[in-house]
Amino acid sequence: MTVVRREVLTLPGAALGPVNPLPPLRPLDEVHVLDERSKEDLPLDMARQLGWRPLRSVLPERLRDGYGRERTSVALDALVIENDRLRATVLPGLGGRVASLFHKPTGRELLYRNPVFQPAAFALNGAWFSGGIEWNIGATGHSTLSCAPLHAARVTAPDGGEMIRLWEWERLRDLPFQVDLWLPENSDFLHVGVRIRNPHEKPAPVYWWSNIAVPEERRVLAPAREAWHFGYEHALRRVPVPQYDGTDRTYPLNSEFPADYFYEVQDGRRRWIAALDEDGQGLAQTSTDALRGRKLFLWGSGTGGRRWQEWLTEPGTGGYAEIQAGLARTQLEYVRLESAGELSWLEAYGPLSADAKTVHDTGSWDGAVAEAEERLEQALPRAAVQDAYEAWLPHADAEPGERLAVGSGWGALEVLRTGEKLSGTPFDESTLDEAQAPWRELMETGVFPEPRRVGAPGPTLVAPPWRDMLETAPARPLSEYHLGVAQWHAGDRAQAVRSWERGLELAASDWPFLRCLAVADATDGHRERAADRYVEAFDDLCAERRDDGEAWVSVTAALGREAIEALLLAGRTAKARGVWTRLHADTRARGRFRLLEVQILAAEGEVEKARQVLESGFEVADLREGAETLGEVWAKVVPGEPLPARYDFRMRPPSGSA
Repeated sequence: MTVVRREVLTLPGAALGPVNPLPPLRPLDEVHVLDERSKEDLPLDMARQLGWRPLRSVLPERLRDGYGRERTSVALDALVIENDRLRATVLPGLGGRVASLFHKPTGRELLYRNPVFQPAAFALNGAWFSGGIEWNIGATGHSTLSCAPLHAARVTAPDGGEMIRLWEWERLRDLPFQVDLWLPENSDFLHVGVRIRNPHEKPAPVYWWSNIAVPEERRVLAPAREAWHFGYEHALRRVPVPQYDGTDRTYPLNSEFPADYFYEVQDGRRRWIAALDEDGQGLAQTSTDALRGRKLFLWGSGTGGRRWQEWLTEPGTGGYAEIQAGLARTQLEYVRLESAGELSWLEAYGPLSADAKTVHDTGSWDGAVAEAEERLEQALPRAAVQDAYEAWLPHADAEPGERLAVGSGWGALEVLRTGEKLSGTPFDESTLDEAQAPWRELMETGVFPEPRRVGAPGPTLVAPPWRDMLETAPARPLSEYHLGVAQWHAGDRAQAVRSWERGLELAASDWPFLRCLAVADATDGHRERAADRYVEAFDDLCAERRDDGEAWVSVTAALGREAIEALLLAGRTAKARGVWTRLHADTRARGRFRLLEVQILAAEGEVEKARQVLESGFEVADLREGAETLGEVWAKVVPGEPLPARYDFRMRPPSGSA
């Protein structure tokens, strides 16, 4: 029978560090954006779903950028579910990631199992790590829950055994979801039931992609003859499968630059994708038909892709590609979930063994696909997947048993606000903590409490019901601050500025309001005024700062970084230098701030000193996916010399070709 137990996964890893205390008011930094010309020839349903309520901010979440690159031994809480055939290791504290899927009869790891835990800036809100199977909900990109805890508990599985239930309240779209994992007796396939619910009065845009990391020395097979190719030059176009531009793109290392291939699986075909090695062995993922999309992401063989592989894993341990499955054809689309509605489906993950010669026959794609599909049907019939889904549905509402992990208290706060209980996914009042406390007081008394001690304001809730409460609350500094953030998120920038200006008149701490107003000025193109306000904000923060504890160092670093960037943009080099010198010594030693030092030196005309800092070598831990800053700074400081490999993270060809 299936067994569920606790375990600790110990491996080299970097600490996540503190969450950025400043609300992310700037537009979403997302690389998966299309230029307008690419939208002209798209199918109507795809074009409609591309344009339906795209996300423009990660509010009410905060950015996670406090991690570094120094690794020590880290102990990660894990849940193991296994039968006599498979063993799955799940990390409830890190988005419910399936870190390992081990097939006992063959002794093979079916996934790419990252030998280290190294956060990098790939999630919508920053920290993310590679490897395993991740659950992406919310908006295009990696989930804000990538490095966040989920609730977890034991639940009775459809066959009477045990399964692990993961659940949370996804805050970008305010939608609760659950992921149930179980292993039927004697099964070679991990079964995963997923449900997303919309408890609101209006339809909601829904995004879901299950992301599976596999070793890149594989051929990726899916039942499609065409795919939608997305490269980092922001174009989406239909291409043939497997040959595109004279190259078989189903082998990840055949491409030079990173790219997405969203397979056009015909209606009526079984939904599946597989990655098989030279011996015809590997992993298959299949599902019920609701999970429509299938995708290959590859890093490619170019310099930038290789650098990213080293960055996210460990040099010399092998690279990975990703095979994925989602609700829409591409990751740039959202599907509609009606009020009080739900979406659910079943996925299955397991080993696939096929004839190596057939699946690697580059002259017969149809033959390779047919061989893999036939072997999958033998291993796990399509009808069996549908039967498993129908057997699971009555258990989706089963109340959890023993609690195995605790997520956030935000779902409990929403349940308190609405009074609506969600069967199967209890958001217990006991999970509320100090982050939710002032919002509960606002809900119960109509007054947002003022802080008892100085410090950065806590997180802001921006959904319409909470914004309405803030609008009717007494006009105190902190309620005006949070109201302004909520109004900014809603697109009402003029009202947001007025709220922050009112709060500033009453506030004991000016810097939170001045920083928000500086962002507003910068957004409107007022560089000089933004620079002035950033200087005021940083001066006020330094006067208020009480010690060199983590909270103060974190907020000083976050505000200092924004201030320096704004001051350099406005040509205020001396002021930028002044901010930099007042940062904590440990902050100045971080790679992000070494890069700022280079930019300050270059602006001061100290090009040789800037070059020396660059050539001394440093790592910008929170380098964003698709960012080209390092290359741009190198070209300015060291013109005419090739970009060193350690700084080469380029993800697109200079010409824009594939």
